[in-house]
Amino acid sequence: MKLRSIRAVIDAQAGLQPDAPYLLAPETGTTITYAGLRDMCEALGSELAAAGIPPGAVVSFLLPNGVAAATVFLGAMYAGYVVAPISLLAQDAQLDYILPHSGTRLIFADAAHAQRLRDAAERSGSGALVRVTDPDHLGLSNRARRACPVPPNDGTAALLMYTSGTTGVPKGALLSHRSLVHGARSVAEAHALGRSDRVLSSLPLYHINGQCIATLTPLVSGGSVVMPHRYSTREWWPLVERYRPTWLNVVPTIIAYLLHGDDPTPNQREACKGVRFARSASAPLPPAQHRAFEERFGISVLEAMGLTECASVAFANPLDPRERKLGSPGKPVGVQARVVGPDGAVLPPNTRGEIQVRGENVMLGYFKAPELTETTLSSDGWLSTGDLGYVDDDGFYFITGRLKELIIKGGENIAPREIDEALLKHPAVLEAAAVGIPDANYGQEILACIVLKPGSTTTEAELRSHCSALLGRYKTPRVFRFVDELPKGPSGKVQRLKLATS
Repeated sequence: MKLRSIRAVIDAQAGLQPDAPYLLAPETGTTITYAGLRDMCEALGSELAAAGIPPGAVVSFLLPNGVAAATVFLGAMYAGYVVAPISLLAQDAQLDYILPHSGTRLIFADAAHAQRLRDAAERSGSGALVRVTDPDHLGLSNRARRACPVPPNDGTAALLMYTSGTTGVPKGALLSHRSLVHGARSVAEAHALGRSDRVLSSLPLYHINGQCIATLTPLVSGGSVVMPHRYSTREWWPLVERYRPTWLNVVPTIIAYLLHGDDPTPNQREACKGVRFARSASAPLPPAQHRAFEERFGISVLEAMGLTECASVAFANPLDPRERKLGSPGKPVGVQARVVGPDGAVLPPNTRGEIQVRGENVMLGYFKAPELTETTLSSDGWLSTGDLGYVDDDGFYFITGRLKELIIKGGENIAPREIDEALLKHPAVLEAAAVGIPDANYGQEILACIVLKPGSTTTEAELRSHCSALLGRYKTPRVFRFVDELPKGPSGKVQRLKLATS
């Protein structure tokens, strides 16, 4: 019988391998075993119950990665509560909306963010209490534990994730225990992960990738996770040498930074031989960077894709590099998938439309937003992703853009990613992002924002000529803007719509 709740998975692993490591925290050298994890989850549940917080209520954390964040994330769900992580990047306006909308009762935060949360709770009238904690030690009491509330079942709500909300107010995707366990199990099976596997991941625990891929997948497979507080290019290869992970969980931004960082030392390069693959997701990986990473570090890159609404799981390339396709997030993993036209009809292969997915990992719906749920999630379970793309004759999916980000110039649809990839082929360009801007003649014109490689120079005229040769005049950006950095969400995904208003 398959385990279908976070609590059932933790209890099972603690029973099967109590002394095996689950979480390794580099900054303190702390190792949390599976038995230790279960004990911490029980202790948190006991404290929440003692504080009078009823089962099913929402609790939150605003913390960097570490033992405390992982304990609240897993422990709240273990004890039958709904956990609503809050991004470290959240602005005051987002906090003022999320706190009352979620109805969160208690927020665990470090000293650096506690007062902001108290101010937001007061402004919004949410009534949320803030508990200050050390990121590396939650400080649970040793008082006699109460029995945890009734164990959650597979359909119980477990995780409330608010999107970055680049336009309008954030949306709260509500995921069940079934969603999370099924998603994690699908990834573990697709990547052939087992007890001997260990992932190195610095993706934040307030983002769905850091939660479902880096934290829940090792939990389901019985493996372990190395979880530094934050990403550091300088510390990445030393961590590989120290902890000997068998896979890496990264995003394209990390790959770009590593490509422009120092080479691994001989000992670090030897440790890299034990890395089976690096999993890249949360944003498209340019094929040129894909090839360059593999050639330089000798680590195969497995491109995948997911989204918050389906527990970060949707597509992945095969483990065998000979079977993958660069530029594609792969084939469906744990879900059914299809491409539909504006009328909802399923489109044939190689025809672009909106990608939809259906599976057990799909969300319950948007929290307190029935109309939005109805327009996104069909009555028979198909989730409209908002991604534009197509499926080829071999069943591989390709993403060409987002519906909201599509540039419509003179009635022609232009995918921003096509322009990004052309610009990234220029030797001076480190990062690039194109977006539509208003134009009196064409409706929209193209703006390209450019981050140059350290020490590199180029001119607008040179970039214009470069794009014209690769894309043609019509798709060549009208405006080039050199910037120090691109606005990104917590996973490293570029927030294009902010470029148009900055």
